[in-house]
Amino acid sequence: MSSTLNIEHGHAICYSGYRDGQSPASGIYPAYDEVKDDLLILHGNWKYLRLYDCSRHAELVLDVIVREDLDFRIMLGADMGAEVSNPQCPWGADFEADVLARNAAANSAEVDRLIALAKRYPEIVFSVSVGNEASVEWTDHMVPVEKLISYVRRIKKSIEQPVTFCENYDPWTYKLNDLAAELDFISVHTYPAWEYISIANALEYTKKNYRSVAFCHPDKPIVITEAGWTTASNGRGIEPDNASEELQASYYQQLLDWTNSEKILTFVFEAFDEPWKGSVHPQEPEKHWGLFNVKRTPKLVMQALYAERLPDVQADDIVVGAM
Repeated sequence: MSSTLNIEHGHAICYSGYRDGQSPASGIYPAYDEVKDDLLILHGNWKYLRLYDCSRHAELVLDVIVREDLDFRIMLGADMGAEVSNPQCPWGADFEADVLARNAAANSAEVDRLIALAKRYPEIVFSVSVGNEASVEWTDHMVPVEKLISYVRRIKKSIEQPVTFCENYDPWTYKLNDLAAELDFISVHTYPAWEYISIANALEYTKKNYRSVAFCHPDKPIVITEAGWTTASNGRGIEPDNASEELQASYYQQLLDWTNSEKILTFVFEAFDEPWKGSVHPQEPEKHWGLFNVKRTPKLVMQALYAERLPDVQADDIVVGAM
């Protein structure tokens, strides 16, 4: 896989730098110094970062990497809005025709931005993704497979970097054959906790997810672009007792032991907690996947590694299980 993608195996992580009061939906983005602080935290342990869109956030990350001379390589993503309604989405994804038309135009503009950034930073952007979870049955931003293929072809005509699509493992096994044929590699998401799997069976379940995709696409390199464990839950989709810093630390170590031994490039989800996500409930599981909390102090999984790197962190700021 690594030789096909022309990259060395290394530690990889998903990065979204939004803090309290910031979000992509509101268009309130982190400042340069906030992104710089984040990347200085991450650069000692991670080589590869995955970004989800081509917004001001992505531009800032790339700018900081250049200006601060940081050694990162980026998987750059395109943020896709719904181009068709999806009645199977549990929280609703039924859109008027004019909304879908605007989304399609916005998606096309996002692809233009992705191409432009990949061209501007060819030494940093090592690959691009044409979307994120835009074909799985529960998505609220469904894009038809044939439209994803058209975006892939358009991108590949314009840039040299490998092109992928980031999706839950399941659609790769039955729905995305035609898309996979167009891609340079396949990107898989696997979340045992969302599927009510305990930590005792979590790694084996992750392996099963990965191998199911590999079986369907034996000639394609496969990267894991999201895998992680939330540290809190209000019971929405994940039982509260299946979410904790101890469980996160256990899954993280098991995941890295396996993927490092197999040389599977794996982007851990997520660098920092994301308070803007999900419901307003403070224990909403969507908010708590970070290896660091929103104040940038390390959770249990990172405390041993970062004890000396973050000397200004006070003992009271590091409490197992606290969010």
